[in-house]
This record gives sequence, C-alpha cells and structure tokens, in this order.
Amino acid sequence: MMKKKRTEKNSVFSRHGTGSLPVRICVFFLAGLVFAVSGAKDAGLFAGDTTGVFTDESANGFISASVYGFAGEPSAPETGSRAAYLMDAETAAPLYEKNSGEEIPPASLTKLVTIHLALMEVETGRRRLDETVALPPAAWARNQPPRSSLMFLGPGQTVTLRELLMGLAVSSGNDAAAAVALHLAPGIDEFAAMMNNEFRSLNLFKTHFVEPSGISEYNSTTAKEFALFCRAYIALHPETLAFLHSAPSFAYPKAENMPLIYRADPGTRVQKNRNPLLGVVPGVDGLKTGYIDEAGYNIALTAERDGTRLIAVILGAPATGSAGERIRNADGTALLEWGFAHFKTLRPLLDAPAPARVWKGARNTAAVTFAEPLPFTVQAHRGRRLFAAIEYLDPLIAPLPAGSPAGRAVLSDSAGELRVIPLVTAEEVTRGHFFRRLWDSIHLFFREVFR
Repeated sequence: MMKKKRTEKNSVFSRHGTGSLPVRICVFFLAGLVFAVSGAKDAGLFAGDTTGVFTDESANGFISASVYGFAGEPSAPETGSRAAYLMDAETAAPLYEKNSGEEIPPASLTKLVTIHLALMEVETGRRRLDETVALPPAAWARNQPPRSSLMFLGPGQTVTLRELLMGLAVSSGNDAAAAVALHLAPGIDEFAAMMNNEFRSLNLFKTHFVEPSGISEYNSTTAKEFALFCRAYIALHPETLAFLHSAPSFAYPKAENMPLIYRADPGTRVQKNRNPLLGVVPGVDGLKTGYIDEAGYNIALTAERDGTRLIAVILGAPATGSAGERIRNADGTALLEWGFAHFKTLRPLLDAPAPARVWKGARNTAAVTFAEPLPFTVQAHRGRRLFAAIEYLDPLIAPLPAGSPAGRAVLSDSAGELRVIPLVTAEEVTRGHFFRRLWDSIHLFFREVFR
C-alpha cells in the first residue's frame, strides 16, 4: 500500500518559501528597526526634528503666545498724577500705565483691604454682617488722629458689622476701620499683619500696611498692585459694588444706634459718598478715594459699559488743595473714557475641542481642553465676527500626563489673528503595551516616508 506524500503549503510559518526562518528573522529585524527609528524620532534625537501643527487647512509652525498686544495702539491721554494704571477687570490686560511700580502711600484706599478681610470672615461663616460689634475706646471718633474722616462712632453705641462696612465705604471713617480691625484681630498690629499676608497670598509683594485706615504715611502700595488687588476684590465680592460702593450716602448714628436717653435726638449725620465720579462718569460703581499730605489725592475706580469692566488706580495727584482733587478726578475720567473708547472684552463661545489623536498609548485619543480662560481684550473696532481654528500637535506620543501641550486654538477676525489659546490634555494617557507601540511606530514611520 502506497503512502500519500504530505504536501506543505507555503505560509509565513512554513519551512520553505517566504516563511523560512531567515525571512522571519528579517521581518522582525525590520520591525524592530522601524520601532527604534520611530522611537528615536519621537524622542527628538534627529537633528532638525520639529513638531508640526496640522489641521485640515494648514500646517503652520506651533506658536505659544498669550501676551496681549495692540497693533496701532491709540495714543493715551496725558495724566497729571504721579502714577496711574488702567486694566481690563476680567482679563487683567494692562491698557495704560504711568510709574505703575512707584511706591506711594495708598491713604484711604487702604480701607478697601479692611473691607475685604471683613467680608472674607463673613463668607467663611466666622462672622455675620448683622452681628453687633463692640466699640473699644480706640474706635471712638474723638480718639482718632487729627483731620480724620469719621463715621462718628462713640461710647454706648450699638453698631453692626454691616454698618461699619458702610461707614468705611461711604463715609471713609477711620474710626470704622479701627472698630473692624479690633473686631477681627487682637490689635492693630495683628490686623496689619493679616492685611500683609493677604497681599502676599495674591502674589503682591511691594504693598505694605501698618494700620487699617490709611492715615499713616508708612502704608505703601503701587498703582499696578492696587489695581490687581481691586480686580481680586471685585471678583470675590461683586455684590459690594451695589450695596457698598454705589450707595450715594450713609446716615449715622440713627436712633437705634444710640443709648436710650439719646434716641430722641441721635445727632444723625448724612454723609455723601466721597467718590466724585459716581453718577457723573457713566458706568462708575466704585471704589474708593484717599488723601493724606504725604501721598496726595488717590482714587481706585471701576466702571462697566456694554459688558466691559475697567479698573483705574490713580495715585499721587498733587497735594495742592482743590487743584489736586481736580487733577485726580480729571485723570480718572480721562483714563476710563479713553479705555472704553478704544478697548473691549470679548467672550468667545467655543465648543470643547474634539479629542486629540494619541500614539503608542493605552488609548488612542485624549480629551483636550483650553489652558487659559477664553475672554480676552481687543481694540474696540476688532472682533465683531470671530473665526476659530483648532490645531493639534501631531504626533502626540504617550505617556502623556494631564496638562500636556496638545495644540492651540487660533481666534481671528477679518483683519487677522487676535489671540492664540494653548490646548492641553485633560486626562492622563499611559504608555501602551509593546505591540501597540510597535504598530504605531510602523504607522508613523511609513507616514513620514510617504508624506
């Protein structure tokens, strides 16, 4: 009986033909070579290797930029004060500055910091606006330094924290500042330390306080730092613009504040808000004025028009009576009017970016997000119609920690590019297994070869 001879078909696993052992060795050698070459390129080991940014429309080089610049910036107004700073309250974009780093006593602008610390205590629940505040002798009006602005606190009065904040914001009472400080801290020095620590927490290091009212020439700040503080203050306490800083007047003491025997004639004083631009310059709703001889006339202003809020800080208008006050008011008015005439805040409504392609990872995509807030400042005539282009870095190679650069969003109008917003990964992508990395390396290698 004849035995049938077994026929072997050629295959990659057969003994002969294309699947022979030498060929298999060559295949794996080639794959390893591709893997190594691709890995080397991913690591940037080749001279002249650059990472491109690719979209369906363009292949521009990657640019990282988040600096506000205004081409053809309009000429700014002249100011007579020693220092000034104007900024967009939402984006912090600087619009105008003059000697903005010069250290000058803030005078009664200091009271904004005292109000801020009190409100922080209220917001944490440690204090209540309607709680009664004890009035030690150091807080009585008659014990304040000469020429002090006053709320007219006195012995035997009953006053709430809310009323003291009104006395700070509207009447600019040095007595109210002492009362609040001694309510929140064991002494004036300890409260001043709280003020300084708060500025350090805001990364503001040139400002220094020794007391809570601003009467001392040893308090110091700069126009820029105080504007940045005002920005934080407005963001944290937006309600104060209506209930404190826009109040036209404040009456104190009323009958309910006085001991019973004085309630028939409490001696109420109605004091007007000391902000001279409130109700005069459109949109102004804060913040505070100040004056001492060593500083001159100061003012911290904020105003909102058509969705844009500006902050202006003027320091050191000449201490020459009514002339200095007129210079301060004119500088504040000029800066606000100029700012609103030439700049605006844009708030683009952008959808979340689509996931980015990831190579050699445990997943082949990663969620992507904007690395910066979307609102930005532009010249008033720009940005009436916005165009957005999303560009991704390619290739994105795992492992990728969350927050890794992933591309950019380019915002433009008909006149050209307005802003570049970096994109970052919103999640971690770990390294993939060996065969995923091998396959992606081969893919990237041949993509590069045939590009």
